[in-house]
Amino acid sequence: MLALNRNAAIERLSELLAESRRGVAFTGAGISTESGIPDFRSPGGLWTQNRPIPFDEFVASREARNEAWRRKFAMEDKFQAAKPGRGHRALARLIARGKLSAVITQNIDNLHQLSGIPDEKVIELHGNGSYATCLDCGERYEIEWVRERFHGAGGIAPDCASCSGPVKSATISFGQAMPEGAMRRAEAESLAADLFLAIGSSLVVWPAAGFPALAKRNGARLAIINREATEFDGMADLVVRDDIGDVLAPFVG
Repeated sequence: MLALNRNAAIERLSELLAESRRGVAFTGAGISTESGIPDFRSPGGLWTQNRPIPFDEFVASREARNEAWRRKFAMEDKFQAAKPGRGHRALARLIARGKLSAVITQNIDNLHQLSGIPDEKVIELHGNGSYATCLDCGERYEIEWVRERFHGAGGIAPDCASCSGPVKSATISFGQAMPEGAMRRAEAESLAADLFLAIGSSLVVWPAAGFPALAKRNGARLAIINREATEFDGMADLVVRDDIGDVLAPFVG
């Protein structure tokens, strides 16, 4: 499908939302760039500067854990300073109005929750970077707890205070199993939706990228808002290649 210009896209999106009884949003890194959160995969993104540390390396190597937390704290001030953008606030408003039943997100920045969306309405496929957990016993740790011990020990990653297991940011790393509960919820929401909004995602990371196609095959209308083309554009009912904040700004109020 051909991408529409901004005004036509906003009008068509308004029509789709008005006709929908149960919508769901799916968000990727593009919705958070307005908030100052850098993308991972695009040129100049974080993964072009540092090779991602796979999960098995993190578990097996103290040095890998040290490096993972060093990178985390090098970026933490930027993440903590980020505020929800117009896209986040628009989705929060659509949730509050009952137009969307949930937001499925690939993001780990916690900005959907900060925008006012209740925790139970946010399905995090790749975890959440605003806290940490012990990989062995599941004990939760706040990031500041990890930071104090990491710097206090001269850059050595702390172990769990309860069981001495490895403490990791509560995010999903390469090679780590996807969260089963979140995946089941995302599948159920996709199958129940009559409108699926894919926003700011390149739709190349599987299995998460399969949810737009699942919803479309089950009869939902599919709208894709992303600066770059995706391989799902051909099946979409609406394609918008424009600034996400500008497109969703009319839905904030």
